[in-house]
Amino acid sequence: RRLRRRAPTDDAMGSYDRALTVFSPDGKLFQIDYAFEAVKKGAATVGVKGASCVVLGVERKAVAKLQEARTIRKVVKIDDKITLAFAGLTADARVLVSRARVEAQSYRLTCEDDPSVEYMARYLARLQQRYTQRGGVRPFGVSSILAGFDATTGKPLTYQIDPSGTYFSWKANAIGGRNQKSMREFLEKEWKPTLTDDEAVDLCVKTLLEVVDSGAKNMEVVLLRYDQETKEQTETTLDDEKLDAIIAAIEAEREEPGQGGAAEAKDAEMKDAPAS
Repeated sequence: RRLRRRAPTDDAMGSYDRALTVFSPDGKLFQIDYAFEAVKKGAATVGVKGASCVVLGVERKAVAKLQEARTIRKVVKIDDKITLAFAGLTADARVLVSRARVEAQSYRLTCEDDPSVEYMARYLARLQQRYTQRGGVRPFGVSSILAGFDATTGKPLTYQIDPSGTYFSWKANAIGGRNQKSMREFLEKEWKPTLTDDEAVDLCVKTLLEVVDSGAKNMEVVLLRYDQETKEQTETTLDDEKLDAIIAAIEAEREEPGQGGAAEAKDAEMKDAPAS
């Protein structure tokens, strides 16, 4: 007699999300999806590439009254010329940062040269990918943005690395937080390749203001610049006074009379336009 095949039960389907190395019937590795969820619960992080600079901005989460806020850093240096900002699990990020620093020093000793931004992005992506296809481990719950400059041309570079082990170069991007999609859409509308240093900082702060409360205490912004004449790279962390001034200027610009009226007129024009 022919046996009838049983349909998979909920318990059987649920077993796929407990094993990292087993694909679900629809081709997913659920533990990687859960790692992306851990990133979404992290602080919002923004990277903006200007004409001759890179700006990294990170949301500051509320800390306990007696806790030293300066010990909580989401923007760290990997090498003298490479800076990393991350979103997700801080403990996982600490492990990745430590491994990346060792690799950067090893590259210097072996090649007697600075590691490139792409090399370090590829190394971190390869490291995170290893933790997606072995039993007994779990993926890193971290996404990161690497920033630096091309050693030959001095052009700014930014790379994003995901928990799945993929990495891409971006002109501007946002990771972490529940509203990363809306932040990315805002960047798509506002970014342009000719951004000056100040304009890039303003765009980074405006993007963070989409998801965080107004005030310098709620964000950390780092500006990386490259001088084409001296071939020197500098990194500046904007202080609270500078951030407060930028935020005040942005809010004053939004409250200027006529800004809302122009937007309403444009909306009315779009509604009255005949459908093509």
